[in-house]
Amino acid sequence: MIGPQDITQGKSVGELGREAFSFLSHTFIALLLLGAVVFGMTMNHPDPDALNPKLLATVLAFIVPMVGGFLVARRQQNDIAGYVWISGLVVFAVVCVWVLDLPTGNGLCENCGAVDKLWRTFFSIQNGSGLMAGDGLLAGTWVPLSMIGYAVGARFGLDS
Repeated sequence: MIGPQDITQGKSVGELGREAFSFLSHTFIALLLLGAVVFGMTMNHPDPDALNPKLLATVLAFIVPMVGGFLVARRQQNDIAGYVWISGLVVFAVVCVWVLDLPTGNGLCENCGAVDKLWRTFFSIQNGSGLMAGDGLLAGTWVPLSMIGYAVGARFGLDS
């Protein structure tokens, strides 16, 4: 059985540039779909301290880009759309480093360790860390989740 080939094998600089542009375009589409979710949630004027709107937005941050990725990949049949999850992991890693560098002070996460800081910033909806001005869900959870959802939907779109 022959293993997978190197994807750069025999490709010109122009072809690699088009693939890079396609990767960035698909990443941008995933972010636009997340923007539509956030805009739709904002138009409903939810209570900022309520649990249900945050949970609904988290689910929609995955589902809406997944459907969008499915439709785009099915129409274009572009293999690059399935690799957008890499952007999500890079964004998550960058935001994690940013959160770890934020100083803690008097407040919700005064004596937090590194893991507790990250957990409370990104995944704790009711008992947040107070870091990033409360935008940890948006920057550290919903953005990567939208890119991962887009890639999952694109994989399903390419397989069908």
